[in-house]
Amino acid sequence: MGLRMTENGRRTAVVLAGGEGRRLKPYTTVLPKPLMPLGQHPVLEIVLRQLALFGFSDVILAVGYLAQLIEAYVGDGSRFGVNVRYSREENRLGTAGPLRRIERLPDSFLVMNGDILTDMDFAALWNAHASSGAALTVASIRKTETMEFGVLDIAEDGRVLRYTEKPQRSVDISTGIYAVSRAALTRIPEDKPFDFPDLVAKLLEEGERVMAYKADCLWLDIGRIEDYELAVELYSSSPERFLGSLKPDTYSV
Repeated sequence: MGLRMTENGRRTAVVLAGGEGRRLKPYTTVLPKPLMPLGQHPVLEIVLRQLALFGFSDVILAVGYLAQLIEAYVGDGSRFGVNVRYSREENRLGTAGPLRRIERLPDSFLVMNGDILTDMDFAALWNAHASSGAALTVASIRKTETMEFGVLDIAEDGRVLRYTEKPQRSVDISTGIYAVSRAALTRIPEDKPFDFPDLVAKLLEEGERVMAYKADCLWLDIGRIEDYELAVELYSSSPERFLGSLKPDTYSV
């Protein structure tokens, strides 16, 4: 797929890497969640290399918790194929709040959490956003869940109309990956906690166009122990699925 470049021929991504990772404690007591290893490589390194593969040359890391460890590991990003600069938050600002503090953002940019393992085509998301004219595009996936209980449909008079044992339902969920137009940032308050659901609600309330990019991909948020363990298994067994033609001996250790 061809890559649509920005006016100056460069693409920018903001990676949110400031959370405490409370659900992964005690591991994250001494290690920030984006540096949790999947085999030999931290998830953040995988994210940065993927961004480079899809044509993103400039990355801003929004850091907070244990920021010094992330900065020491990533440095200027050159060994991962990107140019990295940092934006530090002293107080928790949510998922969208840190964007308001970042200077020199281009007209459009990618935003994603730094604790995601995915084989999503970031270039396809970027191109979909660029052609839509939307203020914001949310990358989504279809997820099917099985209820743990038998579900009753009950009439007003108490009669049971249907009994379904452990039914399934499918929903579209946000992946925590977005393409954002800079104009959307004016809806984010300064130095106050503000999350992406808040930003989407505000944009919709004001009549702005918000699009969904329906991705057909593997996606894992490693925020829970069971998801982290699955991510380790998947990446260790098939790193080429996530990093394409990069040879294992080119990865940093």
